[in-house]
Amino acid sequence: MSGGRVLPIFRVIALALAGLLACNAQARDYRYSDAHLHYVDFFQESAGMDELLEQMAASGIDHVMLSGIPVAKKWDEDEPKRPRYYAGDDANAYWYSATDVFVAAAYKRLPAEQRQRFHPFLSGFNPNDKNADAHIRRMLELDPGLWQGIGEIFTRHDDLTALIHGSAPRANNEALTRVFHLAAEYDLPVMLHSNITSKRERNPLYLQEIEDPLRNHPHVRFIWAHAGTSMEIHRHQDKLDFLLPTLERMLGEYPNLYIDLSWTMLRPYLLDENGKADADWVHLVSSYPQRFMLGSDVVGRFGSLGEYMRGFVPFLDALPPDVAQQVARDNFLAVLPRKVQAELNR
Repeated sequence: MSGGRVLPIFRVIALALAGLLACNAQARDYRYSDAHLHYVDFFQESAGMDELLEQMAASGIDHVMLSGIPVAKKWDEDEPKRPRYYAGDDANAYWYSATDVFVAAAYKRLPAEQRQRFHPFLSGFNPNDKNADAHIRRMLELDPGLWQGIGEIFTRHDDLTALIHGSAPRANNEALTRVFHLAAEYDLPVMLHSNITSKRERNPLYLQEIEDPLRNHPHVRFIWAHAGTSMEIHRHQDKLDFLLPTLERMLGEYPNLYIDLSWTMLRPYLLDENGKADADWVHLVSSYPQRFMLGSDVVGRFGSLGEYMRGFVPFLDALPPDVAQQVARDNFLAVLPRKVQAELNR
């Protein structure tokens, strides 16, 4: 008789555990938006849309930010071998406006039912040129409704800055001020690559360059690529201890600031050396659940797309389930132009 009572209890416990596991599995079945993807590489070449679509399907990626690369790497006359990356040799790079033509052409070739998954950002302009806003306006008028954002704009960008012809761009220069006014006029988000410091200075050396636009253009939604970090900075400095408190202050002061947690942020910030989520970063993201988004930052090749996005899973799993899904997918969509959001919600 006692056995007859125990069996139902075990069944209840088993059913309860199964229910909890099912709920947890459902909550952690992430769908992604890739908020930082380059359709071409530094030679303006791409593996193509078929490979990108295949990797998106295999990796649970519903939406991607689709951008070019605003510079092209030169194969110098004195170099016997074609470089494979912008840092492959000492040859220059140069501003390359045709990158947007390649992105637009790839987007236009998509079937109509696929286009709403892709969000083209315009990037092919010189951020030191006060004609840049006029060029962007012409591109917007040439393809009305195609472009949904501006960027990634290269300003302070490690050794690439030194390789590009001309002076180093600053996020707070006059040319970009004109671009930001245009972004507000067209309701376009702006992705900026603006390093927070140099490779050797252990302080936020260039912070004012990103804070000025945030303060002066409150109606522009700025996505700060990698939160001002880079792999090159990490090679020299490892972890920037001032980064987290700086971001915490900035997120409180600037409601138009959004953070791209693409690959250089994964380590040493979001995850520790054992692959566990950093509690301080979990707290920061949970405190500002609508202000962070994920990106792969792949350039022209898409075979590693799923690997990059799945790399964030340990961190996402440490967040509350609703916050995790916002960060994984929804926050990027929420910064797009209001017209685009209305179409997505239909």
